[in-house]
Amino acid sequence: MKNTFSIAIHGGAGTLLKGQMTQEKELAYKNALQSALTEGYDVLKNGGSSIDAVEKAVIILENCPLFNAGKGSVFTAEGTHEMDAAIMEGNKLQAGAVSLITGIANPISLARNIMDKSEHVFLAGDGALEFAKINGFSLEPASYFYDELRYNQWQDLKGSDNFQLDHSVKKDSKFGTVGAVACDKYGNIAAATSTGGMTNKKWGRVGDSPMIGAGNYANNKTCAVSCTGSGEFFIRGVVAYDVSCLMEYKGMSLEAACNEVINKRILSIGGDGGLIAVDAKGNISMPFNTEGMYRACKSSIGIEEVLIYEN
Repeated sequence: MKNTFSIAIHGGAGTLLKGQMTQEKELAYKNALQSALTEGYDVLKNGGSSIDAVEKAVIILENCPLFNAGKGSVFTAEGTHEMDAAIMEGNKLQAGAVSLITGIANPISLARNIMDKSEHVFLAGDGALEFAKINGFSLEPASYFYDELRYNQWQDLKGSDNFQLDHSVKKDSKFGTVGAVACDKYGNIAAATSTGGMTNKKWGRVGDSPMIGAGNYANNKTCAVSCTGSGEFFIRGVVAYDVSCLMEYKGMSLEAACNEVINKRILSIGGDGGLIAVDAKGNISMPFNTEGMYRACKSSIGIEEVLIYEN
């Protein structure tokens, strides 16, 4: 018997406040999410693997300037773009991650290459770019990543010690670490996460997104998780792995474990954000403790949603 297959995606927690969201903007976000959802789901429907599905969905989101990943990445204090990504599959616990890279249009594909073509899990900075070039990645010019709204966000903070999370509620901003989780027809699950980090970040700051177990994790025995939110807190809470642990050692359901972590544990240390998760039966959970989270999901049993705020 074929397994229920499903996919969930996110474009960041802590959306534009409802009062700032126009119908036009809402439609643009929902269309972008729908496009990534459909592309990822089609991979699963055609018998493809969960790892291929999550990579495909995240590539679509990285190519959309609405989200803080790939093309839409925010500006650092130096006026550059430093991107992070991670990918993991739940069958053999293979993983690839990359951090502090510039010029790569699709960091998630570089993370996939690190998983598939190196003996390592995590590469960063110049070394990661050297690996990328060896593996045929071309470097995009800075103009590829230039976005006026992102640039203006940076100008507001430039020269100060302030920084801004991609999902903070200041001004009319775009948000969104992006991610995808999927369960394929064979019961294998996978997770992928990609981000442009924080506006005006300094000193090579790295958030939770590329950290296996913090912002991204997959294990067929439990769940696949992709996180979005205040990265420092998600690192300290080892959030993605914490969900898995609650399922493995406490016997919690996917939904119960996700809610425990997002609505109790991360809040108790002052963190905010959300996550998307699937288990090996194709169940989906998408909790968040912010005003909203750009999210969507689709399953072979007829579930399909594209949402921004609480229903």
